[in-house]
Order: sequence, then C-alpha cells, then structure tokens
Amino acid sequence: MFSFLVMIGFFWLFVNGIGLAFRLTWGAAKVIGSLLMALALPILILCVLFAGGVLLLVPLIMVGIAVAILKACV
Repeated sequence: MFSFLVMIGFFWLFVNGIGLAFRLTWGAAKVIGSLLMALALPILILCVLFAGGVLLLVPLIMVGIAVAILKACV
C-alpha cells in the first residue's frame, strides 16, 4: 500500500513538473529540473523492484525538488 501511495505521489508531481518545465524558457532551472526528473523515474523503478520501503521516497523527493526549482522560476 505504501508503494502504491508513493507511486501516485510521484506521478502527480512528475506531471506537474513536466507542465512547469514546458512553461519555462531554457535556463539553468529547466536543465536542473529536467535532469532530476529524468533520473528519478529509473530510480523509482529500481526501488520498487528491488528495495521498497523508505527508499521509495528518494525519487519522490527528487521530483519534489525539481518541481520546487521550476515553480520558483515561474
């Protein structure tokens, strides 16, 4: 159940981050946010398959940071 809730939160933040990234012009914030989101998806898959537990929060935190960076620039 925890895994399911974390994945829902991840994808909700991921979609919001993508929407914010499309609104920004190219700059350091967009590059950093895009890299964090691109790295977070494979990490989420690896954590779901192999680790689980609290380690599932790592990709969620990465996407949350990316959304915060992108939101600060809008």
